[in-house]
Amino acid sequence: MANSEAPITIKKYANRRLYNTGTSTYVTLEDLATMVKSGEDFVVYDAKSGEDITRSVLAQIIFEQENKEGQNLLPINFLRQLIRFYGDSMQMLVPRYLEVSLESLTKEQEKFRTQMAQAFGVGSFGPLEDHVRRNMEMFEKTFAMFTPFARGGTKDSPAGTDVKPAGDFDEMKRQLDEMQKRLDRMTEKDK
Repeated sequence: MANSEAPITIKKYANRRLYNTGTSTYVTLEDLATMVKSGEDFVVYDAKSGEDITRSVLAQIIFEQENKEGQNLLPINFLRQLIRFYGDSMQMLVPRYLEVSLESLTKEQEKFRTQMAQAFGVGSFGPLEDHVRRNMEMFEKTFAMFTPFARGGTKDSPAGTDVKPAGDFDEMKRQLDEMQKRLDRMTEKDK
């Protein structure tokens, strides 16, 4: 996702402020997180020593994201296993393995999004919502058949005495059978 252009230079000063040399403005870790999400490449240098501290700043962004409510991506067991790899003979293999794994996950994520868009319309779950709404209407009609005293009567028949003709009952039964078949097909797809 990173551009082919040279990365933006960010300088970190002793007062812990971050300065974007590309825009000549101070930025926050949240701004840098937004840049990463939008695919902008940057490097962070210590303003005094000139040392590349990009890795530690990215780790700090992850730390802040992990501390936000509901933003946890890294399970505790994963963190423990990762810590165990430091100093281990396998340490040099872990970075490349994680990189390849995340690239694979990203590709699968795009496939999943594409499949969802094809199945339910571009970025929309409208057809699914319509299907759920129709099923709810059918359920309410069916439920009303079994609670005749809860319905209000009409001008010609008092409450609880208006009985549906047999044709309506047969239609409801047909719709219920059709709904059961749809559910069965959906369950088969999930297997």
